[in-house]
Amino acid sequence: MIIGVPKEIKKHEYRVGLIPKHAAYYVAHGHTVFVQVGAGIGAGFSDQEYLDVGCHLLNSIDQIYAKAEMIIKVKEPLAPEYHLMREGQIIFTYLHLAASKELTEAMLNRKVVGVAYETITDDAGKLPCLKPMSEVAGRLSIQEGAKFLEKESGGRGVLLGGTETVAPAIVVIIGAGGVTGRNALTIALGMQAHVIALDVNTTYLETLVPMYGGRLEVLPSTSENLEASLRRADLVVSGVLVAGAAAPKIIKRDHLKMMKPGAVFVDIAIDQGGSAETSHVTYHDDPVYVVDGIIHYCVGNMPGAVPRTSAEALGNATLPFGLSLADKGYKEAFNNPHLLRGLNVYFGKLTCEPVAHHFDLPFTNAFQLFK
Repeated sequence: MIIGVPKEIKKHEYRVGLIPKHAAYYVAHGHTVFVQVGAGIGAGFSDQEYLDVGCHLLNSIDQIYAKAEMIIKVKEPLAPEYHLMREGQIIFTYLHLAASKELTEAMLNRKVVGVAYETITDDAGKLPCLKPMSEVAGRLSIQEGAKFLEKESGGRGVLLGGTETVAPAIVVIIGAGGVTGRNALTIALGMQAHVIALDVNTTYLETLVPMYGGRLEVLPSTSENLEASLRRADLVVSGVLVAGAAAPKIIKRDHLKMMKPGAVFVDIAIDQGGSAETSHVTYHDDPVYVVDGIIHYCVGNMPGAVPRTSAEALGNATLPFGLSLADKGYKEAFNNPHLLRGLNVYFGKLTCEPVAHHFDLPFTNAFQLFK
């Protein structure tokens, strides 16, 4: 199969769909890999490194799309890429269709085979290709939140870990039982913050108490507990996720008035539309804005801030599925039900049910197509 790796065009996105050591696997399996010149530079990988493992370089994104039978990238196609996609071409990337009806309709109109990292499953029912970026985003959320709590950054002027005589900052993690929430919790506690963990999975929450003791409070995720926690919070991290669907708006505009001025809110769910009524996408060069005195950090590609780590972690997770698509072709590869769940659009049919419901579009069951 002919594989194409374009340079990402999303603003301040430095990751790359294939790093050289992963591209080498495709070459070893007999596939041809075309990489756009400079595609890996942002993540620290030179063009020569791709040539050294047997890849070929092309100068433009147009050439990459024109040559490739399968496009491997990181972020969803943007408007300048829509016309480059062609019928039957496999687009293997994060799609997050629920966040964009325009993208959904473009992929349907172009009749591509869109396979989304974020809806591929494993035997445990987890999302293995979403997990590594959720880990990175969860850890970054505390790092970035701590920075914007600093006075110079517009925050309350609070040190996350406090001192021996001053109480630590209070970090509220909504969706603490998910991958992002667990990683945020680990870093927040490691920085000596006082953490309030909210989740609907109370069984999971109960397992945390013996490990962390007095620096951690666990609460069932109810509206009453959410409001009480927001009133106390210096930093709020939301890691709520509904696989393939738009994130629920659990934080309302009125909630902001309950919070301390200069508190920070990090919305990790922004890729799926955000979990607050006041959330909208920001970028690494201008990551925050203020609503009702609350600093909002809503960067839509948080892991892009650490592209070397992120690109390698992403490739480790996606490589087996990408190789299966390349080695077998999608029709045979989709005999794997976990990979088939990654199929979001197929020759003009929308095969991701949450997206179909969200946009009130016709839904086609992928398992019926490939039974």
